[in-house]
Amino acid sequence: MSNDLIAKTAIDRRLADILTPVIEDMGFELVRLRLQGGKTATLQIMADRPEGGITVDDCAEISTMVSATLDVEDPIEDKYFLEVSSPGIDRPLTRLKDFQTFEGYDARLETSQLIDGRKRFSGILAGTEGDDVLINIDVGGETQTIGLNFDWLADAKLALTDELIAEMLRQKKAAGVQVDNLDESMFDEVQTEDGEDDDAAMKE
Repeated sequence: MSNDLIAKTAIDRRLADILTPVIEDMGFELVRLRLQGGKTATLQIMADRPEGGITVDDCAEISTMVSATLDVEDPIEDKYFLEVSSPGIDRPLTRLKDFQTFEGYDARLETSQLIDGRKRFSGILAGTEGDDVLINIDVGGETQTIGLNFDWLADAKLALTDELIAEMLRQKKAAGVQVDNLDESMFDEVQTEDGEDDDAAMKE
């Protein structure tokens, strides 16, 4: 069953149900899926390796397989663009395990309802406890650890810090990605092996 943070709307969840097994069979994980409206809809898919460090070629392979699957299943009636990308450095946190993986890093969390008079919480992730996400926040100059139920979360993402950048670069190097600078956009560009923009091509 897809969590709301991965796929929020009914069509997003249906697409996630179709594509999650496909992406997982390829050795990757679905981080987030959004079908964005507009003159031509855009299907945005964020994927990653379980250990992190997804490459541009990986995104191209996923795009090819996703396109083939959707051509068969045909769940989207109108034309659409397909975008497959890495989660980026300040990545969204969409699964309970993400909060364990990135324990010790700065994060910004938003709840769907007011919790003690507020919806936004910024601080250091402190792992999980049952279904609760733990975060160390500053209250009156003192650090307090609070627990937010995972189901309460409407949005969650890592904050861009030097420590996080260093960790993401380590993952990319471990995955064999050549890193010459900190231009993160180079990892999010979606290209196919032949250099054409097939991934962003309009699908019938």
